[in-house]
Amino acid sequence: MSHTLGVRQAQKQKTRQALLDAALLLLEEQSLSSLGLREVTRAVGVAPTAFYRHFRSTADLGVALVEEALGSLHPMIRTTVSTADDSEERIARAVELISRHVEAYPAHVRFIARERHGGVQPVREAIREQLVRFAREVKDELAKDQQAVGWSEDDLLMLAHLYVDQMLITASLFLETLDAPPEERERVTRLATRQLRLISVGRRHWRD
Repeated sequence: MSHTLGVRQAQKQKTRQALLDAALLLLEEQSLSSLGLREVTRAVGVAPTAFYRHFRSTADLGVALVEEALGSLHPMIRTTVSTADDSEERIARAVELISRHVEAYPAHVRFIARERHGGVQPVREAIREQLVRFAREVKDELAKDQQAVGWSEDDLLMLAHLYVDQMLITASLFLETLDAPPEERERVTRLATRQLRLISVGRRHWRD
């Protein structure tokens, strides 16, 4: 009996992931607010009623996509801002990590970029909650740095939000260069490096 239940659970999880993958593919060309569940189930090859065994609505599916797209990034974000030998090393590492992530998961990055200000409120809120978590985690990492001595919690959190926002901007810029010539990608790398450097310079002189 337990083996049968295990097989059923595995099949259920497989169908759920297939629905997420199909939705993500369909969202390459449209927003979540225009996506119909019949489109998704047709792409997977299951009946529309099967959709409701996994998600309450397309908005619920969108929230699951947010978790899939951003949930796994928390360790990477912490690594990006953890104490490095100097700010230049930290910046170079951040830009490289973002670039590699965009190359590996372009559909996820495109989905977040589009739906962050999209028309589906639960998804907007899920993205916002994840970004708030990112900012808090970044703040905790920044607080370990010697430069953080004397900073208030509010100022550290403000700085953390600046870093998180800039990471999203950088990801969007790299997304636009996926099919561009190498020199365009290099231009984005230089721009992203300068923008993060500007935040770093402001950070060093904030308490002046």
